[in-house]
Amino acid sequence: MKTATVRDLRYDFPKIEAWLAGGEDILITKHSKAIAKLSAQHASAKPLPPLPDFEARLKKTWGERFFTQEEVDEMRTFETGEP
Repeated sequence: MKTATVRDLRYDFPKIEAWLAGGEDILITKHSKAIAKLSAQHASAKPLPPLPDFEARLKKTWGERFFTQEEVDEMRTFETGEP
C-alpha cells in the first residue's frame, strides 16, 4: 500500500491518480496520522452506452449547408440587435 499526504492530494494529484489507475491502495495521512484510505474502483461489468452520432444529427438538421460570412453577420446583428 502506498502512502500520500493531504498535501500530495492537493498539489500532486496526477501522481495519486496514476497510482489508483495502477490498482494501488493509498493511505492518506495528515500530520503523520492516517485519516483515509483510497482504493481503486474496479471496472463495472456494465459497459457505458455508446455516444450519439452527432455528425449524423448535424447532417440531418443542416445537410451540406454552410453559412457565408455575410449571413453570419446578419444573424448576429439580428440576435444581438447591434448594427
